[in-house]
Amino acid sequence: MIADGRPMTADRAKYKFQRLRVYRLALDHVDAVYRLTQGLPKSEQFNLRAQLEGAATSVVLNIAEGSTGQTDPEQARFLGMALRSLMECVACLDLIERHNYFPVQTLAPVRNLGYQLFVKLQSMRRSLKASN
Repeated sequence: MIADGRPMTADRAKYKFQRLRVYRLALDHVDAVYRLTQGLPKSEQFNLRAQLEGAATSVVLNIAEGSTGQTDPEQARFLGMALRSLMECVACLDLIERHNYFPVQTLAPVRNLGYQLFVKLQSMRRSLKASN
């Protein structure tokens, strides 16, 4: 959201990374993660909840940080860090499922968004590496 409360869209973006589809998808993923983690037990507040929220946020931050004023290899490096953070999210979701904190169908939308994000990050990273 921008200060006026409306969601970020490509036509309202001020920075290059805000126009990237992968960035907007990462924002959607973070939103889904935050909605999900609100339902975790209090005992997981400083464990799985903090870990999952931090990893999902890190994906967004690495996409942003790597996109501005970077060379293609450097941007690909940041996308690699975003991918590693996304894999951390997957592992957290596996733990949440294993502990039966939510039914599988509750986790499915977050997992699906994560997979779409994985595909886009991989594709963008490959294209950057191919251009060198």
